[in-house]
Amino acid sequence: MTEHLDVAKLQRRLADFAAARNWERYHTPKNLASALSVEVAELVEIFQWLTPEESAHVMADPETAHRVTDEVADVLAYLLQLCEVLDVDPLAALSAKIDRNERRFPAPGNT
Repeated sequence: MTEHLDVAKLQRRLADFAAARNWERYHTPKNLASALSVEVAELVEIFQWLTPEESAHVMADPETAHRVTDEVADVLAYLLQLCEVLDVDPLAALSAKIDRNERRFPAPGNT
């Protein structure tokens, strides 16, 4: 049975992992944002020369699917670490952003 995962537990695991290796001093907002950018670029690289149709089926190839999954995990890990360091609740931030976007860009017929 898989343990229930939530953002706080994942952030704690990431913090514990870094602490066990004495990496906290490197986990500044600037460094984490830079690392996040690099990981996003690595994800983009997988899709860089694919056609839209090929990109829609990228998960059908097990090797490519594994690479995509790993890069998504890296992106999320750095984003969660950045949120922890800056004391940002990522789920609350996302919810507030969706609320603002719904007001800014009402669906057709909802104006």
